[in-house]
Amino acid sequence: MMRNKSKKWMAFIPLLIIAAVFGFGWLVMFLWNTALVPATGFNMISFWQAIGILLLSKILFSGFGGKGKHRGGPGWKQNWSTMTDEEKARFKQEWWKRCGHYPTEKETTTTVETKQGAE
Repeated sequence: MMRNKSKKWMAFIPLLIIAAVFGFGWLVMFLWNTALVPATGFNMISFWQAIGILLLSKILFSGFGGKGKHRGGPGWKQNWSTMTDEEKARFKQEWWKRCGHYPTEKETTTTVETKQGAE
């Protein structure tokens, strides 16, 4: 009995995704045309241009990796000051392989704190 209900629900997921895309597209178009056009003088956009803006923002700001993929090695998730000397050496080695130079104290602290804030 429970399987039938879940199968019926799964049939509606594509419809919900399509409805969400159209809803967000309409929302972007509405907000752009009512807020940006009068405030800045930008041109009005069509619905399909709004969908294009949504797709472009997805590509630029979140990529296609999904939630399960994280960038960086294990050293990136720890604060530089709490790393052991061995961990710092591995971190510097990995950084050298990827960037071609050793990070300054400011680079490592900022990068590690930024990565922690993103989780």
